[in-house]
Amino acid sequence: MPPVEVQDAGSVEAGLDALDTPVIEPDGSRLRRIGARVLPPIGAIVILVAIWQALWAAAFWPEFKLPAPVDVWGQIWQLVTSGQIAELFWVSVHRAVIGFAISLLIAVPLGLAIANSKLVRRGIGPLVSGLQSLPSVAWVPAAILWFGLNDRAIYWVVLLGAVPSIANGLVSGLDQVPPILPRVGKALGAGRLSGIRYILLPAALPGFLGGLKQGWAFSWRSLMAAELIATSPELGEGLGQFLHNGMSLSDISMVFAGIVLIFVVGVGIELLVFRPLENSVLRARGLTTSAR
Repeated sequence: MPPVEVQDAGSVEAGLDALDTPVIEPDGSRLRRIGARVLPPIGAIVILVAIWQALWAAAFWPEFKLPAPVDVWGQIWQLVTSGQIAELFWVSVHRAVIGFAISLLIAVPLGLAIANSKLVRRGIGPLVSGLQSLPSVAWVPAAILWFGLNDRAIYWVVLLGAVPSIANGLVSGLDQVPPILPRVGKALGAGRLSGIRYILLPAALPGFLGGLKQGWAFSWRSLMAAELIATSPELGEGLGQFLHNGMSLSDISMVFAGIVLIFVVGVGIELLVFRPLENSVLRARGLTTSAR
């Protein structure tokens, strides 16, 4: 049997350092990667608008049911030039952000309690899951009767839509944490609160982010449902109110413009907030994000 050559410690250390060295991509590769991310959604939008234009030109439906894309764009451009679009975005987005933040403050302790206590899980867990499956629009009539036509009614609907999703997302993430991690932390002297802060929550972060994204989606949908039904001059005009006004005026291009703006906000929050946050968490754990 030939003798086995043993590499010196310096060679091994150099190899390990090479593994940790970030790979600098050439500019051409970076441009191709950016193009691979940007061009497919743009192409999908162009195809969708082309199909929409073809259906409108074929006149399968009357124009009061299917507007032309240029008419919808005219409605949006009118909102931009008049400055009304800023008010619409501000009224709806700031409500969604405040409601989501309050939901986060309620859902995190609730999720921790469910995940760490068998009694709480058996008693409250099914109720939280049931609330998540209940359409939040069902709470709008009760919220109006309880609070009246004001922001409290809208925030109540948003909370009932977002809290169960965030709490269940945190519970799901905590359930996937290997049991060895809390035991190791306890052996090293971590208390209950420090173990949750430094061990459980960081380990459950990927699954928790999924719950946050779902919670935001439920929060946004709940807000739109509340603004569509709870309409009042005192509430201001948000995107849901704008959509309701289009329905009241039988203006289909206005309705489609409202749908497009609601969609743009949802996609924008995903791309500008949750996607970078998710990518940073994956990179911190050494996971690939090439598909993103």
